[in-house]
Amino acid sequence: MKKDRELTITGPYAYVRNPLYLGSIIIGIGFAIAARDLMVAVALVIYFAAIYVPVIRGEQQFLYSHFRGYADYMRSVPALLPRTLRFRGVTAGFSPELYFRHREYNAVLGAAAMLAVLIAKILWLSGKR
Repeated sequence: MKKDRELTITGPYAYVRNPLYLGSIIIGIGFAIAARDLMVAVALVIYFAAIYVPVIRGEQQFLYSHFRGYADYMRSVPALLPRTLRFRGVTAGFSPELYFRHREYNAVLGAAAMLAVLIAKILWLSGKR
């Protein structure tokens, strides 16, 4: 992926336009299930809607104005939910250098933070007994 210079339509981007956001949402769903708390689930839905809806819209506008093929790509590839479960060639072209340059590791840091909160909750609840 060459951010802002080339439209990436291979790998996970061949199945959804926003694979990193989809992954974060899946992690959030897992966190809400593990927390077993309706308020956590509601807070995550509000958080994801407040953050991702405007970000995705802004990114779409930018990509549409910078890449001629983006309109066709939008029509053929869904934003978040893949149309197929046949994920062939997803890792083709992966670059560790670009992974770190674009700070994609933030998703791992977010998952670690959610796990820390869950562990703290478990420890706190176990101390109340």
